[in-house]
Amino acid sequence: MTRVQANLLLLLAGAIWGAGFIAQSTAMKSLGPVWFIGLRFAVATLVALPFALWEKARAASPLRRSDLAGFVLTGIALFAAAAFQQVGLLTTTVTNSGFLTGLYVVFTPILTVLLLRRRPHWIVWPAAFMASFGIFLLSGGTLAALTLGDMLTIFCAVLWSVQMICVGVFSGRSGRPLALSLVQFLVCAVVGCGAGLLFEPVSLAAISGALPEILYAGLFSSGVAFIFQNVAQRYTTAPQAAIFLSSEALFAALFGVLLLGETISPAGYAGCAIIFLAMLAVELVPELLRPRRADLPAEA
Repeated sequence: MTRVQANLLLLLAGAIWGAGFIAQSTAMKSLGPVWFIGLRFAVATLVALPFALWEKARAASPLRRSDLAGFVLTGIALFAAAAFQQVGLLTTTVTNSGFLTGLYVVFTPILTVLLLRRRPHWIVWPAAFMASFGIFLLSGGTLAALTLGDMLTIFCAVLWSVQMICVGVFSGRSGRPLALSLVQFLVCAVVGCGAGLLFEPVSLAAISGALPEILYAGLFSSGVAFIFQNVAQRYTTAPQAAIFLSSEALFAALFGVLLLGETISPAGYAGCAIIFLAMLAVELVPELLRPRRADLPAEA
């Protein structure tokens, strides 16, 4: 897979997540946030299982223990990020949550430098801030006074960055992105359902009421989109991945217009354009500035 193909796959994952944001917010009308996470990732585990078995049959060597430990760590980061985001939605607005979650486009290159000592291409920095500003405009250009839910969502954005960095490291090192998907989904399902049993009431009626949202989030937002992320990040960097995945805000607004009859303000359309320009910059600038060898004819 080329870097362009990988980034397009990440863009598709962002589109799926954008549509799933509606399911995440409406599911909590009948089901607790932790139970929702556990059940959606239980469905995602079933989605990933046959693909992981197919990958295992084709693998040249078995997984190392260090890779498996990395997969579990990725799953813990994923569960923590999803939990902080889902609980945050109880006490913040969807507008604030969408913008504050999108701050991972800024946190990811910062943490990449701090944790991995890897410097991303210089274009990532202005593109990350462009994408964040675009998300801010798309969210309405205003933020209410920060609540506890907002603070939880900011921490969620940091955790999403950690998850992206883990995916980049362990998917690339192991060469087993589908096994990574399976393990991280299983970790989220076990921890989510276990915590739900301890801390949240549940009933068959509550699960039935949220079943469409659970199935969409499990099959597509969790299963398909995260598998796309894990596969694509073998061929691109975490900071670039964060910028392309931030398109979820753009697609969330688009699906809100198409499915819920919402409207986008002129500032919102400007935000869409800025996000798009940020993604174009990350994709095109490194290629345009790459040194090219001149194919000179051999001297006689």
